[in-house]
Amino acid sequence: MRLWSLDPSQLDRAALVSGWREGLLAQAVLLGRTKGYTRHPQLERFRDLDEPVTGVVTWLSGLAGEADQRGYRFDRTRLVGEPNPSLRMTVTAGQLDLERAHLLAKCRERAPEWAARLEGEPVRAHPIFDVVDGPIASWERAVLP
Repeated sequence: MRLWSLDPSQLDRAALVSGWREGLLAQAVLLGRTKGYTRHPQLERFRDLDEPVTGVVTWLSGLAGEADQRGYRFDRTRLVGEPNPSLRMTVTAGQLDLERAHLLAKCRERAPEWAARLEGEPVRAHPIFDVVDGPIASWERAVLP
């Protein structure tokens, strides 16, 4: 499960689509509708919210907005509840840098043209996040070569 902290506009097609699917799985986990992934570390930051499901729904809405821009159709009826446009979370600069490096490594293999475009852009966070100084998040398990 990868719930990207990066701006959805920086995700290649595969990351955007899999992020949607994995975000829906995260929603199901937080609602207690599945037995799998209940201890997944990526869910920690959502579980820390007063309303974890609203957090994931708001995050998913950001992905759906980018999908709309690209002409994809993500089924928003699968979202449980409404996004909260005033909801704010934090992400560290170290976490964003790791995720960007992780995404670039994937894109160099599956979408080299996307990787080249991404390398020319500054790293940006998903609109739900405020960026703060700091290291890689304690819940992160990705290891880069």
